[in-house]
Amino acid sequence: MATAPQSQPAANDDDLSDGMPRLAKGRLAGMQSTQASPALRAEIKARREAPAGVPGGPFADPSIAPPSVTPLVARALAGEACLGCPAVESAFRWLLEEGRLIADLGELVTALAAHLTEHGFPLLRIFVSVRTLHPQIAAIGYAWGRGDTVAKRVARDHAVLSSQEFLSSPLRVLYQGDEPEIRRRLTGPDSRFDFPILEDMKKAGATDYVIFAVRLPGGVRSSISITTDAPDGFMDVQVDAFRTLIPLLSLVIEAREWAYIARSLMHVYLGQGAGQAVLSGQIQRGDARTMAAAIWYCDLRNFTKMSNELPRDLVIATLNDYFDTIAKPVIERGGEILKFIGDAMLAIFPMSDDLDRDVKIQTALDAAMGALDGLRELNELRAATGQEPLKVGIGLHAGSVSYGNIGAAHGEDARLDFTVIGPAVNLATRLEGLCPQLEQPLLASRQFASVCGSRLKYLGAYPVRGFDAPQDVFGLPAG
Repeated sequence: MATAPQSQPAANDDDLSDGMPRLAKGRLAGMQSTQASPALRAEIKARREAPAGVPGGPFADPSIAPPSVTPLVARALAGEACLGCPAVESAFRWLLEEGRLIADLGELVTALAAHLTEHGFPLLRIFVSVRTLHPQIAAIGYAWGRGDTVAKRVARDHAVLSSQEFLSSPLRVLYQGDEPEIRRRLTGPDSRFDFPILEDMKKAGATDYVIFAVRLPGGVRSSISITTDAPDGFMDVQVDAFRTLIPLLSLVIEAREWAYIARSLMHVYLGQGAGQAVLSGQIQRGDARTMAAAIWYCDLRNFTKMSNELPRDLVIATLNDYFDTIAKPVIERGGEILKFIGDAMLAIFPMSDDLDRDVKIQTALDAAMGALDGLRELNELRAATGQEPLKVGIGLHAGSVSYGNIGAAHGEDARLDFTVIGPAVNLATRLEGLCPQLEQPLLASRQFASVCGSRLKYLGAYPVRGFDAPQDVFGLPAG
């Protein structure tokens, strides 16, 4: 007796396949649910057999409807075969349940690659590239290759976007929005080598290469590429299944990218400590704490005259050279730059306790000496091009400061600044202001100089604006 052919359930456009066709024949047709509970499988069977449109029928509850109409997430979580590739199906469930909780993108790439390979996916290499928002960095990539225990992080500066390497790469094609993905077989009659990177991949043993665009708000800002060294390359079903991972991966990547952008921009514009404090919730106006620190204040001499006489671009270039020179020794020694104020820079070296005090004062003095040495080198370069030397004054003090938020708050239009304030900061800036008068590049208070020994010499007591009593002032020894 002949058996009537079973009708195929209707396709569902509400899943996460991003409009890509799903496999409904071949390997998928023979797959059964391996992880759904017996009760769930029984209810699925009952609803599959109920007439359409009847309460309890196949369309009444999409969370337990037949595999072809159940949303992809629900099917994956129920353990149903839904992609045609067991390794990718397992990775899909892992991303939903565990992978999405991994905060670091590099660690996520490593774990995803390990999960795929452990479940039989023939992965030779995976590379995730993310365009980012940073003054120095244009993109960050995470590369994992077979045998790696950790994905390698590669940061590329903005110059890469105009390099021949990028212009002749498949990345450029994806970022322009011309193609959603590019696949190139690297062996056999269908092989193509229209991008230079493909030759490198073949030399590394790859037989197949696929790169997928990852769409984020604002367009294509990321990509994921996979390669294999399987003799015949990837099976089409493997590529189709991996393609279905891309929308889920885009959500995970987007969350981590925005977290990275928030951290990096806070660090760039506020300083590492201040940025971390803001991200940790210290955001209300008036939120502040008292801390001990060595205070470091530097100002460029004759900047007003320079900015009035020189072209704008040259003024900006000069300021950048100057700030690069004086900031480098501060950053290298663990100081925190809080702000650039026109041509001035305010930094602190926080002290954890009394035992740390002497160390941080000596470190701040080392940074000041390093800044003056760097400025001498910069002036030699400026002299070689006929430019006038730059002169600075540095004021150093140690004491207690209030570290936190100040500013204006008008509803949602608040404008706050995370900084340090207090008499100790005032004295550091006033000491710097004495530098031209005493013809010294560096001046320090008694509180600062008390632990510096012969590295600083006493210059005398001088009246300081805003302070009732004259202040003992110390400078560099002659020679």
